[in-house]
Amino acid sequence: MTACTPEVRELLLSRIKDVPDYPKPGVTFKDITPLLADPKAFAALTDALVELAVRYGATKIVGLEARGFILAAPVAVQAGLGFVPMRKAGKLPGATLGQAYDLEYGTAEIEVHAEDLAIGDRVMVIDDVLATGGTAEASLSLIRRAGAEVAGVAVLMELSFLPGRARLEPALGGAPLDALIVV
Repeated sequence: MTACTPEVRELLLSRIKDVPDYPKPGVTFKDITPLLADPKAFAALTDALVELAVRYGATKIVGLEARGFILAAPVAVQAGLGFVPMRKAGKLPGATLGQAYDLEYGTAEIEVHAEDLAIGDRVMVIDDVLATGGTAEASLSLIRRAGAEVAGVAVLMELSFLPGRARLEPALGGAPLDALIVV
């Protein structure tokens, strides 16, 4: 099952710019800012993600810092759902739940306000790219620790040459993982 037509997928892909050797030599960065600057492409992306939120039965949308915020907030508004940001550690005031995760070069931690997710919530996680899967995996743990249910994960783009999907699948617990574009 796909959340967008081949025409929409092609539109989205055509607005993503490859930036060679960024942020370091040998890496090709996938720049989504041209997609965001194109109102037709950004609207098509939002519509596709809203369709997934409805299909998943989501009651809340989580956006992962930082580009996930840009994608998730309009989905939440359009779908009539609450938006919950998951931020890097130390960026949210008040009581938070945190989850550390491994990176290729160390560890990182994300946090969520403890009161923003509750028992009975069905939470859809949105991010721009699924690469190694560490941040998404940590977000699923935080959602469950808050007592909420994972409705699904949706990303604009999955980097199939990295192990993100394989890492994330056990943590999904049967919830769907959708990528609008796979490269």
